[in-house]
Amino acid sequence: MLTCKQATAAMSQAQDRKLGLRERMNLGMHLLMCRGCRAFNRQLAFLRRAGHRLAGNDGEPPK
Repeated sequence: MLTCKQATAAMSQAQDRKLGLRERMNLGMHLLMCRGCRAFNRQLAFLRRAGHRLAGNDGEPPK
């Protein structure tokens, strides 16, 4: 199982690239068990949407 440090690194990397199957499975398992990392993941998503809105993209990531 991933540590919180590894999980947060994977969540950050997922913002820039698609994670592999094993990475997604390990991260998903960690998120099922870790409330703190789930909160961090929600915060990352919020910041990404806010950044896109400020850039004039209506909260949608670039295609």
